[in-house]
Amino acid sequence: MAQKLKVFSLGGLNEIGKNMYVYEYAGEIIVVDCGVAFPDDDMLGIDLVIPDITYLKKHKNRVRAFIITHGHEDHIGALPYILRDVNAPIYATKLTAGVINKKLEENNLLSKTKLKIASPGDRIKIGSFEVEMIHVNHSIADAVALAIKTPLGTVVHTGDYKLDITPIQGKMMDLTRFGELGNEGVLALLGESTNIERPGFTHSESTVGNTFEALFKDCNERIIVTTFASNVHRVQQIIHTAVRYGRKVAINGRSMENIMEVAKNLGYLDIPNNVLVDLNTISRHPKNKVCIITTGSQGESMSGLYRIAFSAHKKIEIMSGDRVIISASPIPGNEKAVSNVINELYRKGAEVIYEKLADVHVSGHAFQEELKLMLALTKPKYFIPIHGEHRHLKAHEALAVKMGVKPKNVFVCDIGRVVEFTEKGAKLGATVPSGRVLVDGTGVGDVGAVVLRDRKHLAQDGIITVVVAMSAETGQIVSGPDIVTRGFIYVREAEELMDELRDLATQVITSCLDGKRTDWASMKNTVKTKLTDYLYQKTKRSPMILPIIIEI
Repeated sequence: MAQKLKVFSLGGLNEIGKNMYVYEYAGEIIVVDCGVAFPDDDMLGIDLVIPDITYLKKHKNRVRAFIITHGHEDHIGALPYILRDVNAPIYATKLTAGVINKKLEENNLLSKTKLKIASPGDRIKIGSFEVEMIHVNHSIADAVALAIKTPLGTVVHTGDYKLDITPIQGKMMDLTRFGELGNEGVLALLGESTNIERPGFTHSESTVGNTFEALFKDCNERIIVTTFASNVHRVQQIIHTAVRYGRKVAINGRSMENIMEVAKNLGYLDIPNNVLVDLNTISRHPKNKVCIITTGSQGESMSGLYRIAFSAHKKIEIMSGDRVIISASPIPGNEKAVSNVINELYRKGAEVIYEKLADVHVSGHAFQEELKLMLALTKPKYFIPIHGEHRHLKAHEALAVKMGVKPKNVFVCDIGRVVEFTEKGAKLGATVPSGRVLVDGTGVGDVGAVVLRDRKHLAQDGIITVVVAMSAETGQIVSGPDIVTRGFIYVREAEELMDELRDLATQVITSCLDGKRTDWASMKNTVKTKLTDYLYQKTKRSPMILPIIIEI
């Protein structure tokens, strides 16, 4: 029987983040990337969202390797959770491996996991697969695309990329190799779609350096810069500019400290001696000789910049005149949080520079012309758009058709939907289990739809607890019912309503009693129903009703 190449996603389609892609041939599986997504606004209390790996757990003995394209959280963040159930060797470039190493160490997984360093140009033999790493530019160093060679043909998996002709460090992406692969023949291209809606080319990372130069020059105030911790090239430019203008640099934020430690140890950051200073000592230096690099570019409530803006930081307080540079653009969904931080900084008297006011950020994702270039170079027979919401995937489909891919050869998929390749061609196959697993504190997957619905209900309408003590012998009311509310109404201003609820609860319980031992569950349901109906008629609100019966 002829073998099939199966390709499917467990995350990263019809969503931003949670990237995980599975390649399966002759019973062997390799997994590309293993990322997290951040919770939606309605996921109250949830910390992270990771892929559902039911399929991988079922076939964990067939998983040969994880191949990681780069070190961003939406590509590596789920590793500590996934490796507990499916442990296989991890292949990554030097900086990516350094970041993963730190993450595994924090989760006590380092000794249990084989982490192997590969370099652009390396070809890794993994069972029936040969995986070649190809250098690309992105907003983190050491990013790669993959050429996955199988007996049925070569699949190019772009990962996140952009074309940067003047990169801060290293070379521009290896266009030559993509062209060679195109000439050799590419069975399928899995191409990122994040910036498909933006025409033209992305600007070079080096253009941000010119903006920093202008913002640091002749500035006599303290400068605070926030950016993505993983953007080592951006951090390097900030440090270089600070050094040119005689400023000491202090680092704020755990993730920033961790990334900088890894990058410096591996030679990706060049920091002159005596430039870095401890946050505790910044007050000893003139304000025009200080630059603080901090986390918090997305307005996260526990991040460095947020705590600085809202006077919750122990060591840094905004001073009138401070120049705050937000060198990042808000991730979709974070716009309001970022706006709140900016407004608070202005209230404190700071001067805030952000993307709408100056060129302080460039994207790490390819624009339309770069996406066209990838299609033109690789000339794939089949095309699968990845990394994006549905509108992004459809727009990339239209672009691929425009570039010469046959419409029937483009597969816009949902997570879990398998594309099967055989010697006869490609088609959509079955669907494997997929979805979202929610991480809440140390709990993984123990919060589901029911719990989220309850949390949402509590957040919107509050809770009313009806507590009554019943005699175990007679079944009669001994004390109560007492009404306790949280998040519904201020009791002192609604004493009359509380009295009415107490009277109604007493009537309902009394009517349920027949002098014999009563079914408490049935009584609770009746109390809940009657009080819910009454409260909605009186207030047009539906708080959660929680009857509690105590037998004494």
